[in-house]
Amino acid sequence: MKPIMLALALAIGVPTVAAAQEPQAQTSLTEHQIRTRLAEQGYTKVNDLDFDDGVWKADARSADGNRVQVLLDPRTGNVYANEQVTQLSERDVRAALSSAGYTDIHDVDYDEGIWNAKAEDTGGRDVKLKLDPRNGKIFGIEKN
Repeated sequence: MKPIMLALALAIGVPTVAAAQEPQAQTSLTEHQIRTRLAEQGYTKVNDLDFDDGVWKADARSADGNRVQVLLDPRTGNVYANEQVTQLSERDVRAALSSAGYTDIHDVDYDEGIWNAKAEDTGGRDVKLKLDPRNGKIFGIEKN
């Protein structure tokens, strides 16, 4: 890996392989806790709240009245609205995943306010990953 890419990966807080697998090891927040987190951040009219693909998903109204789709980290309740702007490039995301031990990284795309990717974990299993658009931290893992 080029030194600049390694430095970037370290600067954006690339998770270790153990940390990358944390989302499945820890208990997910309950529906009530998720609704509370959304309300605390100004979201109203929360509909279709569901746990799917390793994350919480919902339709809601933002504080400014716009309809948005949100994804929530199942452990922390961090909200990722589909209108969010990313601070990372696809290259940054690939470098972060590679540094975390993932291989065969493909289908990397930015959609609905988060980065998505497919890859093989260190055990050779196919996984779908969801990453924070600000720092590249993995917050959702689904095994295929």
